[in-house]
Amino acid sequence: MDVRLPNHNERGIALVISMLILLVMTLLGLVLMAGASLNRSLAGNDQRMRQALNIAEAGVGEAEARIANQETLMDPLDWRDACQVFNTIAGSVPLVGADTIALATGQPVGSYLNYTTPTVSPDVLTIGWKRNTLNQVMKYDAALNPAIQPGTGIPIYTISATGRVGQARRTIVAEVIQKPYIVLAKGAFTANVAIEDLGNANVCGWNHSADTPYDDGNKGRDNPAPIPPNDPKYCHDNELGGGDVPGVWCGDAVNPGGNAHNEGNPPIAGSQGQNNFYTGPWDCFGMSQAEFWGFVGSPRDPSAISNWNGILYLDNNGVTRDASCSVGPNGVDAEGFMYVDGDLSLNSNFHYKGFIFVEGDITVNGNAWILGGIVAKGKTKIKINGAMTVLYSGDAITQELTKYGSQFVTLSWRER
Repeated sequence: MDVRLPNHNERGIALVISMLILLVMTLLGLVLMAGASLNRSLAGNDQRMRQALNIAEAGVGEAEARIANQETLMDPLDWRDACQVFNTIAGSVPLVGADTIALATGQPVGSYLNYTTPTVSPDVLTIGWKRNTLNQVMKYDAALNPAIQPGTGIPIYTISATGRVGQARRTIVAEVIQKPYIVLAKGAFTANVAIEDLGNANVCGWNHSADTPYDDGNKGRDNPAPIPPNDPKYCHDNELGGGDVPGVWCGDAVNPGGNAHNEGNPPIAGSQGQNNFYTGPWDCFGMSQAEFWGFVGSPRDPSAISNWNGILYLDNNGVTRDASCSVGPNGVDAEGFMYVDGDLSLNSNFHYKGFIFVEGDITVNGNAWILGGIVAKGKTKIKINGAMTVLYSGDAITQELTKYGSQFVTLSWRER
């Protein structure tokens, strides 16, 4: 019988194998720990990047709020105009260029989100105009193709907001417009009761540019001796060449009088039938009654009005459509939408861009100039004293109602 004796050269092999196994397990543990640490780092960075994006979007929200509150003071006729919002308190905003408005953030002091900076920097929250290569401010008009062009429509804002969390940084560039409101105008001057006299009125239903200057057209449409290129008192040079309406539209008969000048397509559309008048002011906007009352907000007492700009619902008793109040602005230059639940008397020099709806009668004592449109439902008859100029402008109506409507439409959104 053979007996195998242990080889002295194999002594300690088990210890060596154990050490190798331990080394492999140690290395594997280190690899797993490094992987876990990397995953935690990546997860933390991903979270910071998401937070930075959310903060940048909050910056866009503040920019839209400042536009809606008419704080940016940007003129769409000047492509250089801009507004910058800084993370600082009022009175401590840094100096900026002559074409830029500097505002302090509206955030609570001590709770600033980092979507802008306290000083001038590439990361400051900035509002500007969208423009083309010719430095023309671009506008949006859904009726055109392409809708984005420099001619007519709603000016397009460009908002740049950078959110920062630690080293994470994300920049949003959003192109937005204020939500457009379209008025279904029957004429430049619309009434439902008989018009007995329009005095010295100049009423023009040809569609005019929203940039038509004050008092243009107060001598009529055409100058026998034109002054090119922009005749200051005659309105033909500011017409757009489309989208025209009647100069005067009336549900009853129209007797304009010998001194009135009416232009449009046609100049006068009388006896259209009182049943064809608006059932209510909401019809002008294509809204439901509930939508309209939500749009105009709470009624305001005319005697308490000092700022005539914006969307104004004027009434004295809170009873809708009883035509009980009397409104008489004097020497006013204003814009927006004015809804008068009563009578409107335009005194002294009155300039208005936008749309006016009057449940009662309208009288003019002095000079009145309106770019946009006016509706007077009337109680018995319409008789105008003094000089009134009404130039229809669908673009002016849309722009002014949109400007004060406080809602926005995003046309594009991208990261930079």
